Amino acid sequence: MRDVLQVLLRDWRAGGTAGLATVVRTFDSAPRPAGASMLVASGGEAVGSVSGGCVEAAVYELATEVVQRGRPELVRYGISDDDAFAVGLTCGGIIDVFVEPVSRQTFADLEDVGADVEASRPVAVATVIEHPDEAWLGRHLVVRPHGFDGDLGSERANHAVSDDAQGLLAAGRNTTLTYGPDGERRGEGMRVFFSSFAPRPRMLVFGAIDFAAALARMGSYLGYRVTVCDARPVFATPARFPEADEVIVDWPHRYLAGQLDEELVDARTVVCVLTHDPKFDVPLLEVALRAGPLAYIGAMGSRRTHEDRLARLREAGLTDEELAPLRSPVGLDLGARTPEETAVSIAAEIIAEQWGGSGRPLGSLDARIHHDEIHEPSSGAGSGLTTAGGGP
Repeated sequence: MRDVLQVLLRDWRAGGTAGLATVVRTFDSAPRPAGASMLVASGGEAVGSVSGGCVEAAVYELATEVVQRGRPELVRYGISDDDAFAVGLTCGGIIDVFVEPVSRQTFADLEDVGADVEASRPVAVATVIEHPDEAWLGRHLVVRPHGFDGDLGSERANHAVSDDAQGLLAAGRNTTLTYGPDGERRGEGMRVFFSSFAPRPRMLVFGAIDFAAALARMGSYLGYRVTVCDARPVFATPARFPEADEVIVDWPHRYLAGQLDEELVDARTVVCVLTHDPKFDVPLLEVALRAGPLAYIGAMGSRRTHEDRLARLREAGLTDEELAPLRSPVGLDLGARTPEETAVSIAAEIIAEQWGGSGRPLGSLDARIHHDEIHEPSSGAGSGLTTAGGGP
């Protein structure tokens, strides 16, 4: 919903009703992840996408009908048949799409959700997408780290869903869970879709060099909140890194330690060490590798630099288990030469770590193209990122 939120709020504030279609479940090679949304505004404008173009026309018609009827609907789209005009996904995937009318009457707390998202405050929206009692369909519970607003239909359901939403929000995940009709942990009948709006995941780039500028651009493009940090004030300037959200002048290890103390680094955080200078990167990597689960830790340098760095880290007392999450030399083998190409190489490795990809050409594989679940490396590198930059 994040991609369509501004247009949705515009209609909501004007007293209109929009049709919101959200992917709530995917199977096989689905083109868009759970949480992807398409909005049909009250004036007929279409914003967003649920399938990359395969079924958008059908979803548009359904969203228009849902607004007219005032009743939500859950539909499934699968592979199309041999008829060129059949509605379906040509990729062979399957998606469940929940289409609901959104207005002041159906979602009274939407403006507060928008304010939280704008301020990068964590908030989740739980929506009933299936229930034996149609009156429950489309009801929302807005969940924050320390409480919830709204009513799904019973206190039991409210508290069960809120408890689960707390954990999903902390992980930045979008998913559908099944409950009994009154929120029973065991049972079927009610399905709830959780849309998590966690703050953007962080990319910490250490080393104010030209490669860092290219990586900051790439990180911003991928939806990260990018910080560039270097101890040298002559190089660490906002003018040199216009794509970074912030540029910090500090010793890298001291800055990272401070961010950890303030709990501003989490399991979605990416750390890229581009200094390839022992006096900077060894103490920094000591902190990063002992920080607990991070999404990715990569360090630039030649193979000789890498071996020297490992020796220094072992001398500092790091074990093989603690060293295992380190990706060095950083990036995938793309034959990169320029800073921009190197940034693509690093980003490719980060994405592969997140989703458990092999990094091999898709044409050489027989496996599925899309990975449905976030990869959690056994090495201790931690879970990856949310889709779409930490939220739908």
